[in-house]
Amino acid sequence: MPLELVTIPCLADNYAFLLHDPETGDTALFDAPEAAPVLAALESREWRLTDIFLTHHHGDHIDGVAAIRAATGARVAGAAADAHRLPSLDRALKEGDIVTVGTEAGHVIDVPGHTVGHIAFHFPESGLAFTGDSLMAGGCGRLFEGTPAQMWDSLSKLAALPASTRICSGHEYTQSNLRFALTVDSTNPALAARMMRVVKARAEGRATVPSRLSGELATNPFLRASDPHIRRTLGLDGASDQEVFAELRAMKNRF
Repeated sequence: MPLELVTIPCLADNYAFLLHDPETGDTALFDAPEAAPVLAALESREWRLTDIFLTHHHGDHIDGVAAIRAATGARVAGAAADAHRLPSLDRALKEGDIVTVGTEAGHVIDVPGHTVGHIAFHFPESGLAFTGDSLMAGGCGRLFEGTPAQMWDSLSKLAALPASTRICSGHEYTQSNLRFALTVDSTNPALAARMMRVVKARAEGRATVPSRLSGELATNPFLRASDPHIRRTLGLDGASDQEVFAELRAMKNRF
């Protein structure tokens, strides 16, 4: 049986995700911005939370851990590199480690950039990747701690996942991300069409996350540093992909 995914709006614009195995009854939470919406989602489905997986240490991704763990007894796992600034971990993770939700295995990917200890989780059978604030719908996270080189390497790892992968990122930033994308990729028909869909979805109160990796590859400028039109727009025809990415991220910071 495939794993069931539930997207939970939290705080002003965060998302948490539940992943449930109907066969075993095991349920995992990916990031914990706040406790109440998560506990309500579990209670309404009569699901038992077994694990909490954390992508990075920022408060809007971990502040609900203590209350959720107290209510459910769930195990907590996060990056070994960030154990000193995460809630107490039952398991410290590094790239290449395997985590499980019921009978399905997920792979831990090291994705520094937004923070130096950021990790992501890829579940190939279900075609899901939980990317926190690394790869985001239409964009990528701000570089609070890492370097452009680190983030470009992280995004390149995620871009190499199967194109059908659904990207479960941490915020509802899609509309503003695509507004920026249109300033550097104005002739991209896929981007224009995506923006129309996103505007409609948000007007109707619908989430734009998860997003499909194939759509990100077609419209997310932070994955498109090799695109000739973007390079010409930036005046960086002869630059490396990493240099183009760094300029895009700097421009987005000022946008």
